[in-house]
Amino acid sequence: MHFFAYSQEMSPVSWNREVAPPSSSTTSPELDVISLGRRVRHLRKQAGLTLDDLSAAVGTAPSQLSLIENGKREPKLGLLQQLAAALGVSIDQLLGAEPPSRRAALEIELERYQRGPLYESLNLPKIRISSRLPLDVLESQVGLLQELERKLNEQVATPEEARRANGELRAMMRERGNYFPEYEAEAQKVLKGVGYTTGPLSQHVIADIAENLGFTLHHVGDLPHSTRSVTDLKNRRIYLTQNQRQDHDPRSVLLQALGHYVLGHETPRNYGDFLAQRVATNYFAAALLLPEQATVEFLQKAKAAKEIAVEDIRDAFAVSYETAAHRFTNLATKHLGITTHFQKTHQSGIIYKAYENDGVTFPQDHTGAIEGQPSCKAWTSRAVFDVPDKFSAYSQYTDTPSGTYWCTARTERSAAGEFSLSIGVPYQHVKWFRGRETTARATSTCPDPNCCKRPPASLANEWAGNAWPSARAHSHLLAAMPPGAFPGVDETEVYSFLAAHSAR
Repeated sequence: MHFFAYSQEMSPVSWNREVAPPSSSTTSPELDVISLGRRVRHLRKQAGLTLDDLSAAVGTAPSQLSLIENGKREPKLGLLQQLAAALGVSIDQLLGAEPPSRRAALEIELERYQRGPLYESLNLPKIRISSRLPLDVLESQVGLLQELERKLNEQVATPEEARRANGELRAMMRERGNYFPEYEAEAQKVLKGVGYTTGPLSQHVIADIAENLGFTLHHVGDLPHSTRSVTDLKNRRIYLTQNQRQDHDPRSVLLQALGHYVLGHETPRNYGDFLAQRVATNYFAAALLLPEQATVEFLQKAKAAKEIAVEDIRDAFAVSYETAAHRFTNLATKHLGITTHFQKTHQSGIIYKAYENDGVTFPQDHTGAIEGQPSCKAWTSRAVFDVPDKFSAYSQYTDTPSGTYWCTARTERSAAGEFSLSIGVPYQHVKWFRGRETTARATSTCPDPNCCKRPPASLANEWAGNAWPSARAHSHLLAAMPPGAFPGVDETEVYSFLAAHSAR
């Protein structure tokens, strides 16, 4: 595992990649003159003809044929027919999409790059593409340009990339019931290595885990602002902040850092890899804080007593409510036969985190992403913000188009504002939970916009056309995804931090 060691894997040559033609070209969008030119040259040489020979056969000057072969002129239909006849092929074969050879494919790709805005921005001299250009040089040039284009595309990727990757990851989690036996097994090995038996995982035991894995812990006051921890793999050190923040359990931060090492993570190749690794380390940390066997035994006893409650899990293992709720989703389907869903929703109504395998219909965009979407105002995750009693869990039944669900929720405050954390199950599973006796009930018809997205007719009739709010600007909506193997992390800052501390 190496920090910021970018992947060197080359993508295959794409023959259908859309490339803007040069401004001086008269190329029509239906005809790829670069590909056509390379095909004419290949067929001419295959037939053993010189430019002069082909010129005589079709009645066109050699200089004009040279322009066609170099992709700088589009032949008229009559000339295309003459060229096909002279070269002994059909029009369809002459205009075929597939390059005639690997070399021709590389020549086409390099020519396209050299005519595009990317190459122009580099201010480099153009390479003359001819039969004398060695194949390995062609391979190298195209590979370099493909990799440069890939990295630049990563840097300008919009948040849609993250939403799409997150949607794909959630689908995989749903298929597995959010249960990962491989991470459970690794957590058990780590706990066994330090002789853990039972009870909440103390700071002392976690320090023993780090030592057993060969790491020393260092609490510092100058941790890079873009990180929660930094691991020095050269000197086997883990740096953590001295500042006590309420947003993250310091035990979880350390266990997640160790998780990257235990699970053998390599530098993320793309944003999907980054998200998958984050899910893995979060799961690994939770599996240490709430070990599978002990947690399952606790849940099975609660189910037998029909008293399952997230706050009891929280208290028994000394973790946050959010961690307890997440861990319940890991184990509920596999060990209790209960399908479930989870939401972390901001006080503004926007969903920050979500998981479901119980058929509940979350709002989502065209990419399948749930995060960033507004939760229905009738749901428990929104109703809990208006409950006067902030010390007890709030439970509610909600009738939806996909069925009736029971949910329990609490609110927690962090630096980013107030959030609700809710766990829900279909009606048939509510009998196992404390809070099932609630009389609170709501009806949601979302995604019908008349449910909560459109104002009531009485309000709309009175105020439509008479209100002009000044919207709060969200600059992040236009921002690109943070570049780099670890999005949002300042690479220079991290390296400078490590260099300074390793010298001490």
